[in-house]
Amino acid sequence: QVQLAESGGGLVQPGGSLRLSCAASGITFRDYDMGWYRQAPGKQRELVASITSAGSTRYLDSVKGRFTISRNNVENTVTLQMNTLKPEDTAAYYCNARGLAIGSVYWGQGTQVTVSS
Repeated sequence: QVQLAESGGGLVQPGGSLRLSCAASGITFRDYDMGWYRQAPGKQRELVASITSAGSTRYLDSVKGRFTISRNNVENTVTLQMNTLKPEDTAAYYCNARGLAIGSVYWGQGTQVTVSS
């Protein structure tokens, strides 16, 4: 059974930092591209950052220079370091795993990030 377990969300003031982690089980982690998505109320889910199985990264323009995605293929984790947080970063953040086989896409349950003074 595939599980993606997110942790690290919470309430932070503008300008603060949070570190989100996603622990994967039930998949051959090193073979999967991993990503973090977010969804704010009334908005579509959007890709925030992704990292391929080879380690290539991609970021949403609005988070470039502030967020960093990384992965640990020994511990089967993917991490999103978020710095200089803004109120517009407030959303539910979801971990995503995408494999090569058709249908091998998995989601975590999500973790809430709220940026507010």
